[in-house]
Amino acid sequence: MARIIKVAAIQTAYDLNLDANIKKTAGFIREAAGQGAQVVLPSELFQGPYFCVTQEEHWFATAHPWREHPCVTALAPLAAELGIVLPISIYEREGPHYFNSVVMIDADGSPMGVYRKSHIPDGPGYQEKYYFRPGDTGFCVWDTRFGKVGVGICWDQWYPEAARAMALMGAEVLFYPTAIGSEPHDETLDTAAPWRRAMQGHAVSNVIPVVGANRTGFEPWAGYPGGGQRFYGSSFIADHRGDLVAEFGKDEEGVLAAEFDLDFLTTHRAAWGFFRDRRTDLYGALSGPRPA
Repeated sequence: MARIIKVAAIQTAYDLNLDANIKKTAGFIREAAGQGAQVVLPSELFQGPYFCVTQEEHWFATAHPWREHPCVTALAPLAAELGIVLPISIYEREGPHYFNSVVMIDADGSPMGVYRKSHIPDGPGYQEKYYFRPGDTGFCVWDTRFGKVGVGICWDQWYPEAARAMALMGAEVLFYPTAIGSEPHDETLDTAAPWRRAMQGHAVSNVIPVVGANRTGFEPWAGYPGGGQRFYGSSFIADHRGDLVAEFGKDEEGVLAAEFDLDFLTTHRAAWGFFRDRRTDLYGALSGPRPA
């Protein structure tokens, strides 16, 4: 019998109310499970608004140890109830350290571990280095009930090295929770298409499905009249060819779902020979800060 996995992505808007955001996400998770989804991906930092647009110290109080985070304690029982896998994006505190993290919850509701975002951006509207340390977990692949899944977080998704590392670790599907939209320094800059294409490229070069879940909607900046961030949605699921098999536009809210045959993909990946023909002896420039 073939190993079939059905995956889903949630695209929606969020506000300041943590409990309401969790409830809203839980509703979409139930909807996805009702469609037969086995792994359901909410977007990045769905606990509240994307707060990294400015540097405001009060946001540090919204971080929690990963096992105790309200999103984890609320949604892990839901994963067990529905028998599904949930990658849960959180703002994590570990002692004096703060991370942008994903907690992987298996289909029995048990936490499998935490991944901490490796690549931390810093620019207008995305001032994450103020809030997060670079992750110290390395890339992670989890052997869940339904297959081996790898997760990168937002800025990670632009790096082919991250996708390749997870594929080499045995990932069968890649998931990227995201919060990305307008660029405050340039109103004409729309990165939605290259954002997709970057991950579609990961799908092609690793012969692996990719799931991207972004938030949508306008989030005003408190204390900055007229300022805010408009998130461009465009969540999608790409197959092993990089073709979009499910997608949203910029403004919809809801669930995307798609099904994949993991046994077929294993054979097809081998047939392409990308991993057979790798030349690690020539890739030394990738392991240093810059070429010699």
